[in-house]
Amino acid sequence: MAKLRVHNIESGPASSDVAFGISGDTVAVSSDSLKLNTWKDSGGNTLFQSDGAGTLSNVNSTFSGAGPKLILSQTATGSASISFTANIDNTYDHYMFVCTDIGPATDTAFFTFQGSTDSGSNYNVTITTTKFTSTHAEDNSSASIGYDTGGDTAQGTGFQRLTTDMANEADASGAGILHLFSPSSTTYVKHFYTRFNHMVSHDGITETFIGGYFNTTSAIDAIQFKTSSGNFDGKIKMYGIS
Repeated sequence: MAKLRVHNIESGPASSDVAFGISGDTVAVSSDSLKLNTWKDSGGNTLFQSDGAGTLSNVNSTFSGAGPKLILSQTATGSASISFTANIDNTYDHYMFVCTDIGPATDTAFFTFQGSTDSGSNYNVTITTTKFTSTHAEDNSSASIGYDTGGDTAQGTGFQRLTTDMANEADASGAGILHLFSPSSTTYVKHFYTRFNHMVSHDGITETFIGGYFNTTSAIDAIQFKTSSGNFDGKIKMYGIS
């Protein structure tokens, strides 16, 4: 077996590609570091591509495996809202929105969401939901679990509460997940469910559970998050699940 020992291998002036061996060859690379921006298989199919700074793109769906696929990440910094107005389509039957470090500027504000059927021009889809909460005070003075009659919606077009009253202390925040199913269906209503944890204004933890549906057979193609008053900080990531 031939051996090639060099410090650098560079492409020629007319090409940016470097080929090792020919078709049918087996090439073994023994190295502490193999640096490539684009990795292809023997058929020329791209497995993944990097921008040179660790961010991957063009990841082959088979290579990346099953599970949630990150579509978009957005960060709010004193923002009035975060809207997802693209890529909610028939690519996936299940979309997941992961919210972290949600901190309202206004004490006792609620974190909310709504959908759109016109790419975000309006967020006023008819919603019906059920909601219950569990709470526990920091000082152990109270604890409860029950249905939240003020937090559900019956054929309303306003923003649905994802939390109860949130604290706006420096170390206070909330986190949770919204699951949306078959948003592009033009036959059925669009079901969703949520689960959120957050610190409350009277020093304690509240966990909220919501189930419901957008009562429309039009496709839901945009989702917006905002607080009931004031601005907020936080990060929201949208995933598609096969």
